[in-house]
Amino acid sequence: MSQEIGVVGSPDFTTGFRLAGVRRFANVPDEQKEEELDEAVTELFEDDDVGIVVMHDDDLDHLSRTVRRNVETSVEPVLVTLGGDSSGGALREQIKRAIGIDLMED
Repeated sequence: MSQEIGVVGSPDFTTGFRLAGVRRFANVPDEQKEEELDEAVTELFEDDDVGIVVMHDDDLDHLSRTVRRNVETSVEPVLVTLGGDSSGGALREQIKRAIGIDLMED
C-alpha cells in the first residue's frame, strides 16, 4: 500500500506542503505549465510509493485530455484537487472514489 503524498504545481503551491513534510513534489512554474505539467503529473502517478497526488484545481485545465482522464479515474494513487471553484460535492466524490464508500449518505 502506498504511503506517500505527492504534490504537483507552482512553487508557491508546493511550498506549504514541503514545509509540512511532503517529500514527493514537482514544481512546475506557471509559464511552463503547458509544456511540463503532463510529464510531472505522470511521473508522480507512476511512482509506486505515492498514494495521494495533490494539485490545484485550476491546473486540471492545463493537462492534456489523456492525462486528465487517467488521473480523474485513477483509484491509486488518488487525485485530490484544492482551490479554484471546486465545490464540496467534488471533494465528496474524490473521497468516495478513494475509500470506496460515501461517508455522508443522505
